[in-house]
Amino acid sequence: METRGLLDPETAAAAREQYETLGPAAQTVTKEVAKSMDFDREEYRERVTTDVVGTARDALFASLLEVTLGTREEYEAWLDDHPDLDAHEEGNENVDRVAWHPVPFEGVVAAVTYQQEPDAAVGTLQRQAFGRHYRTLFSDNGEG
Repeated sequence: METRGLLDPETAAAAREQYETLGPAAQTVTKEVAKSMDFDREEYRERVTTDVVGTARDALFASLLEVTLGTREEYEAWLDDHPDLDAHEEGNENVDRVAWHPVPFEGVVAAVTYQQEPDAAVGTLQRQAFGRHYRTLFSDNGEG
């Protein structure tokens, strides 16, 4: 098995805290990208909105989610060790490899199957996990 990523929040509060800490990094990344695109001050103020920085923070958080990669057998053994989590798996059950990310505060483990493209599987799973299990935590009303 292989693990990639850094963020593996156990609780909704921990996820919110980790998300909040990425705000300054998202702002810096956005500013540096705009600088490399030769935005002048006026264009920067016009185009780099709060929504743009928020999108950068969403992408940073998603791309840092911890994902485990393993064989179907390793995944099934992991599931056996975590009977309190419901598996939400995308892909074909006959594929040999699985990437997964547990979301304990929702009682689920998000998973995708893959055959030969682990990088694509990790990116897909991170985006799906963010969209399905984290995005609502970070909305303005904080519900989720």
